[in-house]
Amino acid sequence: MSFWYNVDTGQVETDENRSRGEQVLGPYATEEEARHALVHARENTEKWDADDRAWRERGSTTWDDEEIDD
Repeated sequence: MSFWYNVDTGQVETDENRSRGEQVLGPYATEEEARHALVHARENTEKWDADDRAWRERGSTTWDDEEIDD
């Protein structure tokens, strides 16, 4: 079973009661992971913003796939 986080309601949803639309984040393997979806999204955004700043500071014009972390 997958879990989803609904950003409109702040509730964790399952496959059975999941809202359909852009207001859900997921899927997550556990209810706990879904409950912390906004924390993970914020961390990812901060990392990507830092990566973008570093890329601009280097004056790069193309991405180097070797530097991309999964």
